Amino acid sequence: MPKAKGKSRRQKYSYNLNRKRLYRSARRRAAPRIACSHIRHAWDPTKSVAQNLAEMGLAEDPNKAVPIPKKKLLGMEVESDGREQGKKIVRKPYVVKEMECEASLPEKKSNTLSRDLIDYVRYMIQNHGENYKEMARDEKNYYQDTPKQIKRKINVYKNFYPEEYKDFIASLKQEKMDVQ
Repeated sequence: MPKAKGKSRRQKYSYNLNRKRLYRSARRRAAPRIACSHIRHAWDPTKSVAQNLAEMGLAEDPNKAVPIPKKKLLGMEVESDGREQGKKIVRKPYVVKEMECEASLPEKKSNTLSRDLIDYVRYMIQNHGENYKEMARDEKNYYQDTPKQIKRKINVYKNFYPEEYKDFIASLKQEKMDVQ
């Protein structure tokens, strides 16, 4: 069956089409990407960003929220009325409270070493003890680490897993005593 006429031809660029307006309207319709789950659940898509943040008690513009005090003019003092101007009502205070609670939690330590590195360090200590030059000449030293690099890797292992390292050294000493 033959191809439809004009399909293989490239499309002509339409100079009369206003792409800016198309792009703006698409951006206006798209909901903002919100990383914090507390804000995401309290978000009202029918309201603007400023209105949503004001209801939650959050600032849209940090410069307006915490203004930098202007230097007082020499000899002149500015008097203030005692009442705050433009005090906004916070309708969803639970959002800020939940965010504060989440921020006050201690951070989990997620640093770990790879299983390969742990096995490598344990093998080197088991076979060579504290002799780093001998470790550097070992056939299992695939990456051709220098004695200082091996020592550094062992120290990293000691710092990440201190209890495991102590147990490992104790078991090595126990094995040596059993052999003798």
